[in-house]
Order: sequence, then structure tokens, then C-alpha cells
Amino acid sequence: MALAWPHVLPWAMILKRLLVQSRKLPPRADIKIRKKIWSLMAFLTLLVLTHSVAMVQLEGMSFWQGLWLSLTTLTTVGYGDLSARTQTGQLATILLMYISAITLVTFIISDYIDYRIARHERIRTGFWDWKMENHILIINAPKHNALRFFKRLVVQIREDKDYGASQILLLNNEFSGGLAASLKDLGVRHISGSGNNDPDLERAQVSAARHILVLARDEYDADSDSITFDISDRLKHLGLAHRTLVECVEDVNRPRIRALGVRSILRPIRAYPEMLVRAMDAPGSEVVIEDMFTRRDDHPERYSIWLEGERWADVVNAMVQSKVGTPLAFIDKSGKVFVHPTGDEAITAQSLIILVKSEQVPNQGDVDQAFRQFFNTALVNE
Repeated sequence: MALAWPHVLPWAMILKRLLVQSRKLPPRADIKIRKKIWSLMAFLTLLVLTHSVAMVQLEGMSFWQGLWLSLTTLTTVGYGDLSARTQTGQLATILLMYISAITLVTFIISDYIDYRIARHERIRTGFWDWKMENHILIINAPKHNALRFFKRLVVQIREDKDYGASQILLLNNEFSGGLAASLKDLGVRHISGSGNNDPDLERAQVSAARHILVLARDEYDADSDSITFDISDRLKHLGLAHRTLVECVEDVNRPRIRALGVRSILRPIRAYPEMLVRAMDAPGSEVVIEDMFTRRDDHPERYSIWLEGERWADVVNAMVQSKVGTPLAFIDKSGKVFVHPTGDEAITAQSLIILVKSEQVPNQGDVDQAFRQFFNTALVNE
């Protein structure tokens, strides 16, 4: 009984993989191999059809019978239900066996294994062209602890209901040796390249991206802003500045970058990648968060105040109307912090956390006076 291809192929593929894994394939080898496979497949199809027609002419078979015989011969199965009887028909079948079954099929299998290896190598090294749209493109990588930063950032993106299923693509040279499995498991893909190179931006499908994040290469080096500016300028000329969020190291460089029309500019705070997600999800909120970090315009202060069942809405009104600030949270008598309670909630507290202006920070007396004045007024009005 003839040995069928299904029994031979697994071992042939394993042997082929062992032989070629150590061979360095050109970056675009997969495309050339794929074209070669299609050419061989076309030639194989032509031979099968030619043999099928020959069986019709020489053996008096129907076309379907000729095709069936051709395919069973090609795969070396040999059921024996049909066979060539004439000498000429047998010669045609022998030619099909040696030219197609032994030679062409072997070449196709060999080239297909080469193609899979070349494809895997291109994906591993970041040279595969991912066909994406409506994805999140992150350009550059932090100089320090890039893997840890990306893991935290991607986890935060995934926790947002609007981006839970979004494709995420990294464009940088940080992972040229292969993307970490922990990022692959989060659905992240990678392209080796630079945002300063237009062909790399095109490979990253930048025009189809939903959001574009341009990270500072070094959060402590002002020269990173020059790279950021160049990338932002390229995105502006592509009409994509309105989708772009950028990190800027030095505040003095912000006006030049803002003039390009980018959507948001943030200071690189590596310990808090969540700020980038907030900037995507709720544009403008990143300014509030950044102020809290930097004390540039506003920052939170804690003030002692004894509350016994006052409505949170009234407490907020008292502080806002007296121009003290905006209450963000209260601390109860056990020391537990409650952030942004509902307006109708009755508050029992010992302290308030109030967002105040950094250039004119109220003192404890200002808070006490605002509270007394509001609630005395409220009693009179009642």
C-alpha cells in the first residue's frame, strides 16, 4: 500500500523547520516566498486539469472521474477504484506522479514552511505590516522601565469600557528582539521603527488610528521635546494633530507644540500612566490631574472642620461662594476618606479636602468663616 502524504508531512515539516530555523531570512522574504507558492500552486493546478482532460480523451472517463483520479494520484492515496488502462494514459499518470506529486508538492510544502518561519521572524522583530484601523498607536518608548510602563498603561486602557477591545500598536525600537509575552497576552502588537520616519508611520497605519500617543523618550531630558515636536509636525501635515496626545518635558516648549494643533499636552509622569488614558477618555481632565501633581495652578489642601449631618451640596456651595475652593472629599471621624459623595448625602466629618488656587491658598480661618457665613445665611433664609 502506498504511503500517504498525511503520514509523511508532519515529519517533513519538523525536519524542514530544524534545518532552516538558524538561517537568517531577509526582512521581506515572506512576500517573495508567498508569490513563489502561488506560482507553484497555479502550475500544479494546470497539471491536474491537463491530466484530468487526458483521462477523458485517453481513458473515456468523465471529467469528474479524471479529476478524482488526478487528485488521488497526486496525494499518493491510490484507492484503486479508478486507474489508467491504456499505455498512453498510464504514461500521463506517471508524469503527473513524478512532476506534480513528488516534485511540485514537495516544493510547495518546503516553501510554505519557509513562509511561516519568515512571517514569524518579521512579527518577532517588528517588521510585520499589521492591517489595523481605529486602533491606539503609541509612538516612542520611555528610556527607563519601558516594559513595566507599557504593561501598566495597557492594563489601564483595557479597564476603560470604551477601549477594552481596542487594538494597541507600539511604534518604537525598544522591542526589536521581540515583544514581551506579557504584552502580547494583553493584545499588544509592535512595529520596529521611529515616528520621525514617514514610511514607519505608514506601516503603523497612522491615518487609521483612533488615538495617537507620542511619549517623551526621556522624561528627564529636554531634548526629547525636539523629537516630540518633529513627530507632531509630521502628524500635523497628515491632518492627524487633532487625534494626537503628546508628552512635553519642559513647559517652555509647550506653546510651540500647542501651535501645531495637537489635542493634549501632558507632562511625562511615568508613575501614573493612567493620566494618558484620562486624556483620551475625557479630554481636559488631564489638566486638572496635572495641576494636582505640579501645584502649578491648583492643588488640594486639607482643612479641619467638624460636620454633623450637613448636606454635601451645601458644604460645596459654602466653599465655592466664599471663593475658598472646591471641596473634593471629606474625612470622617475614623479617618476614612470619601471622594466625591452625592449632593444629598449627610456628612459627618472632621476634615475636608479642598481644591484651592496655588497662588492664593486660604487659611483655616477662611474656611471656618465661609462655613459659618453660609449656614447662618441659610438659617435666616429659612
